[in-house]
Amino acid sequence: MKTAQIGRTGFSGVAALVLSGVLVFSLRGQPPLPAGLGGEPDLPPGIEAPASEPDLPSGLAASGETVPPPVPVPAFTLPFRLSGFAEGLAGVRTQRDPDEKDLSAGEVRLQLEGEKGWDRAALRVRADFLFDPVLDRHSIDLESGRGWLDLREARLTVTPLSFLDLKLGRQILTWGTGDLVFINDLFPKDWKSFFIGRDAEYLKAPSDSAAASFFTSALNLDLVYSPRFDPDRYIDGSRLSYYNPMLGRIAGRDAVIRVEEPETWFTDDELAFRIYRNIAGWEAALYGYRGYWKSPAGDDPAAGKATFPRLGVYGGSLRGVVSGGIGNLEFGFYDSEEDHSGSDPLVRNSELRFLAGYEREVAANFTAGVQYYLEYMLGYGNYRESLPPGQHPRDEARHVITLRLTRLFFRQNLILSFFGYYSPSDRDFYLRPKVSYKIDDHWTASLGGNIFWGEDDWTFFGQFKKNTNVYLSLRYGF
Repeated sequence: MKTAQIGRTGFSGVAALVLSGVLVFSLRGQPPLPAGLGGEPDLPPGIEAPASEPDLPSGLAASGETVPPPVPVPAFTLPFRLSGFAEGLAGVRTQRDPDEKDLSAGEVRLQLEGEKGWDRAALRVRADFLFDPVLDRHSIDLESGRGWLDLREARLTVTPLSFLDLKLGRQILTWGTGDLVFINDLFPKDWKSFFIGRDAEYLKAPSDSAAASFFTSALNLDLVYSPRFDPDRYIDGSRLSYYNPMLGRIAGRDAVIRVEEPETWFTDDELAFRIYRNIAGWEAALYGYRGYWKSPAGDDPAAGKATFPRLGVYGGSLRGVVSGGIGNLEFGFYDSEEDHSGSDPLVRNSELRFLAGYEREVAANFTAGVQYYLEYMLGYGNYRESLPPGQHPRDEARHVITLRLTRLFFRQNLILSFFGYYSPSDRDFYLRPKVSYKIDDHWTASLGGNIFWGEDDWTFFGQFKKNTNVYLSLRYGF
């Protein structure tokens, strides 16, 4: 062991001596050449000296010269945040419908969303560019969402005061406690998108509104004013078949619904409000709405058109933690202002609506939710007496039970989901099974179905049974 240490020490000493000599040699300069030697040696025959010295590599300079470092070229950046996705959706009916195309969906969609923020304001624009060969008409109609452009949002958000937010322009609005069941949410819905397999976000249609939110320590208040009526994107036969009471059968493209829509600015307007606060861990809210039935709920026989009668809705809700889950209650009084007594067979009667729901995680990555929903018609006796001969009467009370099941697998990249509506009073149902797989950070594939069934053609879900379909979608997000 000692010998090895000495050997290493001796070698280090020799190396140090040699290094010292090199340093001294460098400092003193080169020694003179011996006598008889001088200048550069001659090159061998056939080899010529270069005319000049080669250029130094980029960034290097001769002694005494300095070269400034290269100036970096800044990368181009947009002055606003941009995101979106591209998606293909294909769907086919599982049975023959003589009044509709076999394809329920066959579209390519590009959504672009741009957002720019400032200190107290933000601007957001979100638009879908769509090629949809299932429809025969492709001219743009921003109200119905038809055509190659669907403007989803174009709104300015401003916070002029610490307790006030303003949202102005086209926007997606929602409130209430229901899971795919709506009582006090009187903002427009897109039932066509919902029934053909588009993403659930497309169930909500845009509103052209001014919304104000006031925040105080006692209460919070939301006010929404729409200067012109924004109806649902309802089932009219152009894409999905429905029950036509005038014909007494299921119809489609052969009998597309014609409507007389309120569309005068600042006259055919809508106003909605919500007052809410937290009470002992429960979110309590009161709601009000003045406007029109969102889907056709009346008829004008002289014009041969469906109508949107005036409507007022007043209700409330509670939502909070119950036994490790979330429970909710909601109710609403639908005041059909053009038929208070219920004796006009051409206008839908007033109703009471009620919803109770509960959702919780029953196991790791497994969530279940159930709801009970009731529609109770007022003035039912007058309704039955005024009903024209041959018309199928509605039930006084319509009951609906919903079930949601969601299971996550593979680090939540695989999602199995099911949502179902079942009405024991109408004896019909609507089922929405779906499988989604997140392939990577950008790609998502989905497979699902919309399954309708009913004993009778004139019940709400039963009328859509010829629209039962399966669909496949592939989305790339960025």
